[in-house]
Amino acid sequence: MKNQLLILFTLIFLFSCKEKHSSRTPVQVQSMTYNLYGDAFETDAVLSLDELSQKIEKIGDTLQLTLKGTIKEVCTKKGCWMTLSMENDSEMMVRFKDYGFFVPLDASGEVLIHGKAFISETSVDDLRHYAEDAGASDDEIAAITTPKTSYNFEADGVLISQ
Repeated sequence: MKNQLLILFTLIFLFSCKEKHSSRTPVQVQSMTYNLYGDAFETDAVLSLDELSQKIEKIGDTLQLTLKGTIKEVCTKKGCWMTLSMENDSEMMVRFKDYGFFVPLDASGEVLIHGKAFISETSVDDLRHYAEDAGASDDEIAAITTPKTSYNFEADGVLISQ
């Protein structure tokens, strides 16, 4: 009897530690439908990535805002980060606040993100880690030898077009 109870409690514990998945709550914005991940947010004041580039260069600090962009790449292991395409073949790294939610591994298309935009320098070790997560070859990873100044975003809410 004790063994059966022990097995039951162990199974309950294991299933309660299961990874939390984000909701796929449909949200209507103008004429498009999006899936919500993370916290809900207002979509009445949305900037494009081009508008952000001009604004952040002038201010040079962290900005709280909502951005609209196109998903370029998503972490292939968990969906714990994504990049957005920017002008001049650059990209914005998007991470999720407090590792609180993830996006689908196959996420693509238009996205609205809400949170904090900032500029930072990414170390060689972190760049190599991100390349590995994205499935880069050993040669591509070894070719990363200098840090990169980049646009970053900590999102507390994400809307991905359906």
